Amino acid sequence: MLILTGQGEHMLEKDRAQFLFVSTGYNHSNRLQEHFEKVQSICDTTTLPLAMHQLCENITSQLDISKLTDKLRQGKAESSALTPKEKYDTWEEIKIKSFTKTVSSMWAMTLLSLYTRVQVTILGRHLYLDFARGTHGAQLQEESTFSENGHKSFLTTADYLPTGKINAYIMDMQRAATEVLKEKKLKDLMSTDEVLQTVLQILDMFMSLCEDNSWIKYLIPDDASVQAQLMAVSTSGFDDSSLLNDFRKLEQLMAETRVVLASDDFRNIMERSLRKIADMVIEDLAAQTGIPSPPSGLPLATLLPRVAHLSLPLLEEPNKNKYIQMIRSMPEVELFYTFLYANMPPET
Repeated sequence: MLILTGQGEHMLEKDRAQFLFVSTGYNHSNRLQEHFEKVQSICDTTTLPLAMHQLCENITSQLDISKLTDKLRQGKAESSALTPKEKYDTWEEIKIKSFTKTVSSMWAMTLLSLYTRVQVTILGRHLYLDFARGTHGAQLQEESTFSENGHKSFLTTADYLPTGKINAYIMDMQRAATEVLKEKKLKDLMSTDEVLQTVLQILDMFMSLCEDNSWIKYLIPDDASVQAQLMAVSTSGFDDSSLLNDFRKLEQLMAETRVVLASDDFRNIMERSLRKIADMVIEDLAAQTGIPSPPSGLPLATLLPRVAHLSLPLLEEPNKNKYIQMIRSMPEVELFYTFLYANMPPET
C-alpha cells in the first residue's frame, strides 16, 4: 500500500516506482525501475511528441483559414469577385473554423497529455505486479508478462485520436462551435471574458454531444480487430504463444484504461485541466490584443484571426509546450496518478 505524506501530491512517477520496488530487493527492483523509466521515456520522447506532431498537422490543415481570408481580400480588391451572400458565408466559415481550431486543439492536447500518463502509470503498475508474482520475486511469470514490443503497441494507441479519429473529432467539435456561435454577430464587441465564456460553452456543448462518456471513442478503439492492427510487431522472431499473450495483455490494458477514463476522478482532472488551459489561453489573447475590460472589447471579426492563432502554442511539441507542463504540475493531477499507480482504482 502506498502511504502518502504531506508532499504526496507532488510525488513524481520515478519516486513512486522507487517506493514500490524497494521492498522486492535492490537488484531486481532496480532492473524493473530501469525498465519502467524506459517505458516512460518512450512515452515522453516518442509517443506523445509524435501524437502531438500528427495532431498539429491534421488540425492545421483541416481548419486552415488562410484561403478564406485570401478570398475576402480578393473580394475587397475586386467588388465583383464576391456576392454579398458569398462574403457573409465566408465570414461565417472563418468564425466557425477559428474557434473550432483553438478549442479542438485545447481539448485534444489536454486529453492526449492526460491519456499518455494514464498509459504509463497503468503499464508501470503492471510491471511491478508481474514482478511481484514471480517465483521468490526473482523472475517474471511468462504467462503474465508483456513483451517490449507489446509495451510499444500499447503506447502507440495514443496515435488513434490524431490519425484514426481526427476527422470525426473535428466534425463534432465544429458542430458544437456552430451551435454556440450561431447568435454571435461579426460586429458584436467581445471582451476577453466573453471570449472565455464562448470557449467554455463550446467545450460544454461538445461534451454534451458525447453521451455516456462516448468521448472515449476518440482516444481508444473499441473494436478488437483495430487493437490487433495496433500490435506493431513482426511475426519473425516471435512464436504464436508470445503474440497471443501480447494481444491478450493489450486487451486487458486497454480495458483497464477505459475504466480509468470513464471514472469520476478522471473526469474531474480532465475538467480542471481544461479550465486551467482555457484561462491561460485567454490570458495570452488579452496580452496580444490589449482588449479593454468589460463591457468594452473588440469586434468579433477583428478577433477571429487572433483566436485561430491561439492554437499554435497549444500544438507545440511537449518539451516546449507550456500548457502540457502546466497540466503535469497541477497538484490534483499528480495526486490522481499517485493513487492510480498504487492500484487504488478511482470511483466509476
